[in-house]
Amino acid sequence: MAAITHSVEALTFPRTRATDALEDAFAAILENVDENPEREGLMETPKRAAKAMRFLTQGYSQSLDEIVNGALFSSDNEDMVTVRNIEFYSLCEHHMLPFIGRCHIAYLPRGTVLGLSKLARIVDFHARRLQIQENLTKQIATTMDDILAPQGVAVHMSAVHLCMMMRGVEKQSSDTTTTSFLGAFRESSELRMEFNQQVSSAASGTARF
Repeated sequence: MAAITHSVEALTFPRTRATDALEDAFAAILENVDENPEREGLMETPKRAAKAMRFLTQGYSQSLDEIVNGALFSSDNEDMVTVRNIEFYSLCEHHMLPFIGRCHIAYLPRGTVLGLSKLARIVDFHARRLQIQENLTKQIATTMDDILAPQGVAVHMSAVHLCMMMRGVEKQSSDTTTTSFLGAFRESSELRMEFNQQVSSAASGTARF
């Protein structure tokens, strides 16, 4: 399935008092790190940074109704549906630095399935805001459960955190894995094992994170 991509420049956000405040904040940051916001390379930086921040946190302004957009379909399939290697990008709520990784989602339908692309959009909906990976994983699982009322949901996320790589402990080789199991996946070790095997086989054929 083709990755869902967006261009920051292609998005048009209405100019608001909040946008003006973001631009002023980024200009203040430049001044407070002893830069000159008026020099050629930085003159448009507060505007660009504000636009990028609006994009990176657009999950706050979206709703699940518009994300799902009616893509629920009747199905008599009761076997596991898995979408693997969904790339995600989020911002750590502690340092506002990116964490980047892949998400794998599985569910056992109970009469209804969700359009495959919507799983990726649900990941973005929760990732594009200030987050910690532990909460992000649980929120995705809970959202899938709320939308579909399936027999069970499993979510696995693996990410590298720039707050650990660029600053602080500066560890370049560590990654973080989180999981959330609901319903049948929480109750059945066999289902968890099947899901984990699918995750492992996906990870073996992809680049790090």
